[in-house]
Amino acid sequence: MERTLKKYFAVFTVPTIIAFTISFVIPFFMGVYLSFCEFTTVVDAEFAGLSNYVKAFSNMDFLNALWFTAKFAVIAVVSINLFAFLLAILLTRKIKGTNIFRTVFFMPNLIGGIVLGYIWQLVINGVLAKYEMTMFADAKYGFWGLVILMNWQLIGYMMIIYIAGIQNVPGELIDAARVDGANPLQVLKNVTIPMVMPSITICLFLTVSNSFKLFDQNLALTGGAPSRKTAMLALDIFDTFYGRIGFEGVGQAKAVVFFILVAVIALSQLALTRRKEVEN
Repeated sequence: MERTLKKYFAVFTVPTIIAFTISFVIPFFMGVYLSFCEFTTVVDAEFAGLSNYVKAFSNMDFLNALWFTAKFAVIAVVSINLFAFLLAILLTRKIKGTNIFRTVFFMPNLIGGIVLGYIWQLVINGVLAKYEMTMFADAKYGFWGLVILMNWQLIGYMMIIYIAGIQNVPGELIDAARVDGANPLQVLKNVTIPMVMPSITICLFLTVSNSFKLFDQNLALTGGAPSRKTAMLALDIFDTFYGRIGFEGVGQAKAVVFFILVAVIALSQLALTRRKEVEN
């Protein structure tokens, strides 16, 4: 069997490698190169050095989007994982109707981001209308609207991952801790959490990457209003590239900075949380 696999290994891997190279590797390096160019199409690119990056970081809309995205990511990542973990603990207590609750909590993740954005825009504006306000009157409404939307969409998804991790915790470890006199909080802190660190690593990675890359929900919920104060990085890059003639290179430079930022944060988080994982 091993000889057969080795013999036909290239047959199965080469097409995938070619497709990956054409669809990802080549466009990625072209995008990096274009971030140093002024262009309207790929064929008319002229090298411009670091001018696009200088323009990007001198653009207050980009800096505001960077700060707005960072604040949003911190609050969204903490709240999503906290609530998802608490729900996972509750739904592994053999409560009646557990499967129904799991299904209900997971369902928002099946709804598209654009649809979610418009739904929550109607809901939030409906509530604010009682106070003669709209979500576009102040950036804080858009900020917390995005936080609520993100939590509503992802808590159920993360909950499923946490449930799988909690259910894999050996029962004898929990029983041994209880025999030694540990209370429920001590069992959670010293047994359950260390044993579900792989699930925590996965959930943190997913929430961090999704929080920074949020686009369609931001577009549908606020569109950056008021005055670009609720535009996140992905939306700001999109508006720069497609909304301003002659700024394609600046938009590409912002995209490269965006990629580096997300990659560094996500890989750092993976490295830190993996160190705390223990073998089951």
